[in-house]
Amino acid sequence: MGMIYLVEDDDNIRELVVYTLKNTGFDAVGFPNGGEFRQALERRLPDLVLLDIMLPGDDGLSLLKRLRSAASTAMLPIIMLTARSTEYDRVLGLDMGADDYIPKPFGMMELVARVRRLLLRARPTAASEEYPLGDLHISQASHAVTVGGLDVRLTLKEYDLLLYLARNAGLALTRDQILNSVWGYDFDGETRTVDVHIRTLRGKLGACARMIQTVRGIGYKLAKC
Repeated sequence: MGMIYLVEDDDNIRELVVYTLKNTGFDAVGFPNGGEFRQALERRLPDLVLLDIMLPGDDGLSLLKRLRSAASTAMLPIIMLTARSTEYDRVLGLDMGADDYIPKPFGMMELVARVRRLLLRARPTAASEEYPLGDLHISQASHAVTVGGLDVRLTLKEYDLLLYLARNAGLALTRDQILNSVWGYDFDGETRTVDVHIRTLRGKLGACARMIQTVRGIGYKLAKC
């Protein structure tokens, strides 16, 4: 079902998560620190990473930044695990490119469900939908986005969000609609997640950033560039 790398310095949590993943059909390897994790990446890229924020040495956010800046891992699905409960810490991780986060303590079955859902969304499909929207072009077949003919590197969640907006171009979508469709669950009603991803997506679309319009009191819609 996929190889999962877990970076977690708490031995008990790491062993329990790896055990649970293996017993639900996944291959899984745990690492206590960023150094061992980076060495493993050189040998094999996983299908998904579970990344704790609080780590000895390089913390989770530093590792996240490294993963998102490297071409080989720019779209690698990443779920942050964090004991921090403030909105700032959660938003910071999402702002830096995390696809999802799970606050501690968490249930093992919830974690497995999140992993499965994210892997399903990351799996290539045979769909061949093309969305030529002015200078913006989205190709579902090649999982590619261009603006003015130039490639735009997006994270998995940024791509999913843009694709959902494109499929509903011209329609005003509420934040809850976007959460349920792109993330696949209620996400505890934290619509701030959508705002963070909209902001980072606009930052990457350059001249086409204005296509993503804020609809006051509702949410967002995609218009032609």
